[in-house]
Amino acid sequence: MKFPRFFRVFLCLLIVITFVSLATAQVTAIKAGKLVDPETGTVQTGQIILVEKGKIQAVGAGLQIPANATVIDLTNYTVLPGLFDAHSHLCYTSQPDQRNQFFIDLTETTAYRAIEGTKNAKDMLEAGFTTVRDVGNNGRYADTALRQAIENGIVPGPTMINAGRIIAPFGGQYHIQPDRPELGNPEYLYADTRDEMIKAIRENIQFGALVIKIVVDDQKYIYSADDIKFMVDEVHRAGLKVAAHCMTTQGARNAVLGGVDSVEHGFGMTDEVLQLAKDRGVVLVGTDFPEKAAEYLGQGPEFAKAFHAVFLDRLKRAYKIGITMAYGTDTFFAVPGETRGTLAISYIDTFAEASIPAKDTLRIMTTSAAKLLGVEKQRGAIKAGQFADIIATPENPLDNIQTLKRVSFVMKNGVIYRSNK
Repeated sequence: MKFPRFFRVFLCLLIVITFVSLATAQVTAIKAGKLVDPETGTVQTGQIILVEKGKIQAVGAGLQIPANATVIDLTNYTVLPGLFDAHSHLCYTSQPDQRNQFFIDLTETTAYRAIEGTKNAKDMLEAGFTTVRDVGNNGRYADTALRQAIENGIVPGPTMINAGRIIAPFGGQYHIQPDRPELGNPEYLYADTRDEMIKAIRENIQFGALVIKIVVDDQKYIYSADDIKFMVDEVHRAGLKVAAHCMTTQGARNAVLGGVDSVEHGFGMTDEVLQLAKDRGVVLVGTDFPEKAAEYLGQGPEFAKAFHAVFLDRLKRAYKIGITMAYGTDTFFAVPGETRGTLAISYIDTFAEASIPAKDTLRIMTTSAAKLLGVEKQRGAIKAGQFADIIATPENPLDNIQTLKRVSFVMKNGVIYRSNK
């Protein structure tokens, strides 16, 4: 078959442009003093990371740096993959005088919350969190709008796996009054019958949800294991995962038996339920509040101390049993002097208090979280083929986990967002 002359000319020009583009593609070479592999808990020295078109092309010692490459000297720093927060609420910021969630529903539009999310997303990225799972409380899909804006390069922020509206039994997480039954809208999609469950799941997916979050047990009536399995099957058929908000022992047990992918909070989990979750491959996202953060939930220092103690005890037991965990914070409140990012990283204090080794804490913040979010083939490690989500710290976090509070360099998808080395 003979193509028209204009088509052959166009094809030749396209080939030339492609080769010129490949020849002039900008390469970034990162010289890493120490390079941490969180999966193995090991460190290599003198490594070079070659980044091109947003991805890591090669990693190793003695790699030849292309003549036209941009060189970033991190020889005095420790380099590691970007961090994950698997339980975030970017478009929800409760101020000290706004502890009732429905106050937010009544006073803030979805548009305003999307703008709040823009600020929180930037702060999270600058703190070293290059990937987050946003699990609801976003009005009418402000999270989807924020994710799309980040993906299109309009605003800076982490890679987002977002949940849309939370699916729950009637009433959601709070007790509404009969005169104002609409107060839970738009935070929740109430679903009590099987038809309502399917509709809620499909509505979320239609409006951009990449994970489905359900509330299991904040009312006297809770989802049964059969209810949860019904929803999990529907979600899994669509290729998504289910995160289950669980406050009670029975709620967590039902969630595990129903086959959810993760239990959120889970502070009511007994050793028996933790072991059951481990055996069934369910991940715990514990949102392990440090005492300082708990003080800002509006209940006073005595509540904060007791609240923190419950999480600390469950975290110690979960680690001893060996259930897979992913780092999540549940930060949704403003704290004077803190950004959303600095507050989120402060949750490592609970892990340190629980005497969890730094290597395991770092794995929980990277490798394990990446697997839960389903992005382990794209993010969570520094190796060829992965997106270039790279951070650097003054010290080695395997020796001092607190150095994660002083991230000096942040790169996401090969773009530098912070460099104060």
